[in-house]
Amino acid sequence: MTSIPADPHRRRADFSIGLTAMIAAALAMSISPSLVRFADVGPLASAFWRVFLALPVLYAWMKADEKSAAGGKGKSWSLPILLSGLAFAGDLLMWHLAIMKTTIANATFFATMAPLWVVIFGWLLFRHKAEKTTLIGLALCLFGGGALVYQSLSINPAHMLGDALGIGTGVFFGLYFLAVGAARKGSGAARVTFEMSIVTIVVLLAAAIVIEGDILPKTGFGWGVLFALAFVSHAGGQGLLSVALGRLPTVFSSLVILLEAVVAAGFAWLLQGEPVSPLQAVGGAIILAGIWVARPRS
Repeated sequence: MTSIPADPHRRRADFSIGLTAMIAAALAMSISPSLVRFADVGPLASAFWRVFLALPVLYAWMKADEKSAAGGKGKSWSLPILLSGLAFAGDLLMWHLAIMKTTIANATFFATMAPLWVVIFGWLLFRHKAEKTTLIGLALCLFGGGALVYQSLSINPAHMLGDALGIGTGVFFGLYFLAVGAARKGSGAARVTFEMSIVTIVVLLAAAIVIEGDILPKTGFGWGVLFALAFVSHAGGQGLLSVALGRLPTVFSSLVILLEAVVAAGFAWLLQGEPVSPLQAVGGAIILAGIWVARPRS
């Protein structure tokens, strides 16, 4: 379970661990859009498999973590954990569809607009007020993200449906941040990640079967892509995100995850042939500046 350490050195160490985990989470999740396009199943089926195949790893992590933790397992199947699973299911359903309907840069940027929704929902639901530097950092990050996708947004109106799905993804991702942040106050990162994944796969399996029908990959390469999604993007990405949210402010964490949009654009250039323009490079630099401005001062 999480608590705020009184020792300033311990707080600094916790912040460093949390920031490192969040950056690593952004890197781990940034390759997932390209992997979704390589999968030989539908987007909803790939969303299901990326979570389902990671369960053994997450279960082993949870057992090892709680065996070594002095505080025990914490709260199991709490309301925030259940809400985390539902929010993540909505996030993946919309994001995987968006990836197939628009560019990877667009889908990832709109998905990582979570900081805006974290601030909005945090105020509406919990009356959380963001600091001035956080709001300035948020504005910079959104401006940089806009520059990152400006070219593709202006050139191809056919991406509008995919972009709309991406915006929906960002809403669910913002709710996911808030729910996981609440869950981490009573449970460890491993338990939160494992239990919310169980909730997620129930929703994703039902959606994939009803909408797509056949959910099995046809080739060994297809299975390899799904295992990469499961181990790197879900077990690695979501697990590290849960670790970070127990140590960092929720709004700042959601800003750091915008690095996913920057790195995903790079992977799309390398793996999918989607070019990165000078304007997009400037946008990525502005995102980095926004994260720096929004960093916690205490």
